Amino acid sequence: MRKIYGFLVVWMVAVAVEAQDFVLERGTEVRCFLQATGEPVSETAWQMLRGDAETVLEARMVRVKKEKKAQLVAVLDDCMPREGFRLYVEKGQLTIRGADAHGLAYGLLEVSRLMGVSPWEWWADCVPAKKESVRLSEGFVAEQHPAVAYRGIFINDEDWGILPWSGGVIGPATNEKIFQLMLRLRANYYWPSMHEVSKPFFTIEGNREMAHKYGIYVGGSHCEPMGTSPATEWKMRGVGDYNYVTNKENVQKFWAERLDEVKGQDMVYTIGMRGVHDGSMQGVRTKEEKLFYLQQVIDDQREMLAAHVHPNVASIPQVFVPYKEVLDIYHAGLKVPDDVTLMWTDDNYGYIRHFPDEQERSRKGGNGLYYHVSYWGRPHDYLWLGTFSPFLLRQQLTEAYQRGICQMWVLNVGDIKPAEYQIEDFMNMAWNGVEGTDENAELRNFLGREFGESLADTLTSLMIDHYRLAFDCKPEHIGGTRVEEADKAYWNIPKPIAHWSVKDVQKRVADYLRLSDAVEALTAQIPSRQKATYFQLVKYPVQAAAQMNFKFLSPERSEQAYDSIVALTHLYNSGPEWLSYPKWKGIMDMAPRKLAVFGRVKEPPAYPAAQPQTVLFSTDTWQHVPKGESLTFSFESKGEEATFEVRLLPNHPVEGDRLAFSLKMDESEAQAFDYRTYDREEEWKQNVLRNFSLRTCTFPVSPHSQESNGMHKLTFEALTEGVYLRKIRLMK
Repeated sequence: MRKIYGFLVVWMVAVAVEAQDFVLERGTEVRCFLQATGEPVSETAWQMLRGDAETVLEARMVRVKKEKKAQLVAVLDDCMPREGFRLYVEKGQLTIRGADAHGLAYGLLEVSRLMGVSPWEWWADCVPAKKESVRLSEGFVAEQHPAVAYRGIFINDEDWGILPWSGGVIGPATNEKIFQLMLRLRANYYWPSMHEVSKPFFTIEGNREMAHKYGIYVGGSHCEPMGTSPATEWKMRGVGDYNYVTNKENVQKFWAERLDEVKGQDMVYTIGMRGVHDGSMQGVRTKEEKLFYLQQVIDDQREMLAAHVHPNVASIPQVFVPYKEVLDIYHAGLKVPDDVTLMWTDDNYGYIRHFPDEQERSRKGGNGLYYHVSYWGRPHDYLWLGTFSPFLLRQQLTEAYQRGICQMWVLNVGDIKPAEYQIEDFMNMAWNGVEGTDENAELRNFLGREFGESLADTLTSLMIDHYRLAFDCKPEHIGGTRVEEADKAYWNIPKPIAHWSVKDVQKRVADYLRLSDAVEALTAQIPSRQKATYFQLVKYPVQAAAQMNFKFLSPERSEQAYDSIVALTHLYNSGPEWLSYPKWKGIMDMAPRKLAVFGRVKEPPAYPAAQPQTVLFSTDTWQHVPKGESLTFSFESKGEEATFEVRLLPNHPVEGDRLAFSLKMDESEAQAFDYRTYDREEEWKQNVLRNFSLRTCTFPVSPHSQESNGMHKLTFEALTEGVYLRKIRLMK
């Protein structure tokens, strides 16, 4: 959590220095005392701070042996919460007190932030402004510590971006850049890439050492137990089938070799078992068999951890991830040891599938979250443009945190680019907590930091519209196609978005035209040092999303729109010197998996005329309706019946196993509607693609009601927790 008292940072230009303030001046030597911690992460952060001071101020930071002679002092203080730090200025000296090596490192890099250095200084070419001096006033105090203990990222679906960009191997050179970003974002937990195209993390020389250097805990995804990566490693050193039922001895040997190899490494061990690559556990068919053998796997793994890592197995960080069908096995009675963190998951589209009950919240190991802002799979991928709604991200993480999910958070970030904002937003919430935060303000702070206060409001408005349009339909979903369906027509033949009319399409095209033109017009106001950043964080995602929509929704622009996407992507990968060429060569692919939706469109889908309707309620984010509360709407209807369409956020139950609301018209009997969905069923597929659940209801209009000039009222009531209303329409 963050606490700041008497906060004041002033960028000074030729101002006299007051003796009691801490001041860094251009071109000077800064005396620093750094207490040895025995862990390299604090030394690593110190070197990063030195480089930042050189970049911003051309100031040279030098180590001294005595605190009293130093202008900047960094020491350990075991009174601070784990990984926390405290900064304060007293008699001109800036002191950093860290709870441990991580806390000291985060405190040192907080000084970099105060100098104006972005966490994205390398990953988005956010060149910090040169300054004449930086001042912290006497009495300045800043105290911070993490809200979530383990805060991590998962490099996933790396086939089209970060893997080719890194030269085909994500080794120590690439990982060092990833870990630098993580350290600046105050992240400490890493799930390496795991697709068959990638060489496993622990088989590459130098990766382990690089993680240790940056204080990173290494783990693995839900299908990578005991520090292994079966998708690739089983073919390299496994014997027989990866099947615990028929080949238990060889599977255990496979795990044990890794446990011996990484002993002493900072690790979080994933326990449990699935197939070699995100598939169901092999050798079991019925739910009873799955439960029996998965329980045996977990019990055996615990014995192995005690034998190979530490005899006090409860002291070893462990996580169990009930992902996809494993959640059903857990609910069938699987016993997970109390000291193991239960890591809940979203449904791959941002809606958390399970929130811990009272008993789960009381577990010693606590609760965690595995969350996606990028995904490969059914009903359709979204791997390209990083358009995941930060407003949905905040709503779901707030719900998670308030319901006790605060031990581990891991974000599936795809290739990192272009999900920069979502990654930072996620890590800020993991560090600061979720109380008292507002997404508009967070987005504005991010854009103001990167592009200056003069453009912050304009850019915030543009990006809010960008995320709003993508929430209604992600660019990857605009063709109306699906993947991993038995009928290949779903994959290749464009279809109209079911709930759109010609009027909806025309408005969407007009909105994207306005956005794209505004982004282009702002380019002239972006200083040279920020042009690469602007292209990566704003211009490419907004304009590529716009062109993707034009390709399907505006037939006269379709061919040109495809060519524009090609040109924008070529610029990203092979652009001019101002875009840091050849730094990003190979990082961006406009057609992940080469799906048909990314190609030229021969026949854009046709849309029907708009149906007559009256909108009773509508909102661009959504409105939470607490259990037992109601909303009432007045409307006019003179027909014999009235049909209503209700749209809600397609989230999952937050308490128990039900999501429900009721509708009541005038004095008629209320009608109740359940709208919970289950993974992979047809309604769930429709919901996550359109980002709303849909229910319709028809009421008869009584003659008595018609006598009152045709005026009526509709009452909407939430019957459970977790009800979020988006729109109510009266269909005529």
